[in-house]
Parts: sequence; structure tokens; C-alpha cells
Amino acid sequence: MYQLAPNIDLLFTEAGDAPDRVRAAAAAGFNAVEMWGPTGKDIPALKEALEETGVQLTAQLAEPRMQFMIPPKDHAPFYTGLDAGVEVAQQLGCSRIVVGSGTGFGGRKRQDQLDELIEIFTRGVAHIEGSGITLVLEPVNIRVDHPGALLDRTSEAVYVAKGVNSPNFGILYDLYHSTVEGEDVAAELANAGDLVKYVQVADAPGRGEPGSGSIDWPARFADLRNSGYTGPIGLEYYPTIDSAKSVRRIQELVAGR
Repeated sequence: MYQLAPNIDLLFTEAGDAPDRVRAAAAAGFNAVEMWGPTGKDIPALKEALEETGVQLTAQLAEPRMQFMIPPKDHAPFYTGLDAGVEVAQQLGCSRIVVGSGTGFGGRKRQDQLDELIEIFTRGVAHIEGSGITLVLEPVNIRVDHPGALLDRTSEAVYVAKGVNSPNFGILYDLYHSTVEGEDVAAELANAGDLVKYVQVADAPGRGEPGSGSIDWPARFADLRNSGYTGPIGLEYYPTIDSAKSVRRIQELVAGR
């Protein structure tokens, strides 16, 4: 049985602000949530809601969003942002920070840019050494949601993670992005192995709740189980119905019903 973590920037928005969304998720039977970046959130109030409900924060995004490959390539804000992000993550008991590749630069070979990502994230892991935080790199689809992103292939995220070669660095496998890119889910998970440190889901097309699109969810959850992944699953989708109703279907799917 997977631990499911609704994204509080997308789900339970009818409950109010972030702390009240945590409480609504808890009331709906969840013991975990995820979120995007901490900017704009009342962190002390969010911490209080997490502690009050016993809900775990499984992941947050790194800020600011970086364009690593676009000249003049000033990476200093990334490392400064990591310091701030780690401080928030530690306050909230969150063990993962999600990082991205930014936009690719058309004037350079792709391989050179992937190798530069290895250098950037190797330094990033060293920068936060001892924090207890794992960085997870997310490849995203360029066909619908993130045109121009450098990292749109799971296999290349695996390449970067292998290059960083740290137990505190891995990949976020987003089944929605992978499906939109036309990847073979079972093959990608097998290739990634234990480098998968976090998983997110949404249906395709549309990025709504499971059941709103055409993904074969029983088959995909079987792929996930067969891969050996046992960590949490982030519910990062745009609900087409009431949040509480939208999560029931995925709770049933994960339970094998």
C-alpha cells in the first residue's frame, strides 16, 4: 500500500489556505501531502497544521526556478535558494527537494548540457551535505506542459543521477510526464532502478485525477510495484471534480480495488 500525498497547491483548495488544506487532506484520510515552493505560504502556520494532524510533507520544489543553460549562467541563486529551501524543509520535516533542468540552450550540444547538470547538482548535493535532504531531479514533458525544457526523458535524468552518484540525489518519476512523452513505463522504471526516489501521478490527457484520462492505472501501478518502488506517491493533478471525490478513485486503485 503506497503512501499517497495530495499536492496542496492543487487539491483541497476549497478548504482555504495551505494549513487548512493540510487539515482537509487529513480529514480525507491522508497522512502525507506534498507542495510546490514555499514562497507565499505561512510556514509557521503550515508547520502547526502538519504537527497538529500528524501529516508528513513528502516533497517541496526548489526555488527559484533556474535557467541553468541560458547565458550568462549565474548559478549562485540556485545555491542560495537551496539554503533557504533546506531551512524550510527542516522546519516542516520534509526530506525531499525537487529540482529541474530549466530550458535547454539551442546553441550547445545536448550532451554537454547534461554533463553540466551533473556538475551543478554534484555541487548542490555537497552544498547541503549533512542536512538530511535528498534532491530529486524531475524530467518533464515538452509536448504539452513544458516546451523547451532540457530534460524531457527519464533515461537522461537517470544519466544525470548516475553522474552525481550520491545517495542524496535521485530522480522523480512522474508517470504523467512520462506517458505524455510516449515512454514505456515498465522499461523506464526498470532502467531507473533504485534511483527513483519519488513518484508523482496524474492522468493523461488532461492532467486530471486518475480515471479522467486514458491511462491504464491497474497496469501502471503493477509496473510500479514490479519495479520495487515502495516510497510515497505525490498526487500532482488538476482535479476535474471535488478534491475529496477525486482522491477516492486513486485510493481504490492503490488498494487494488
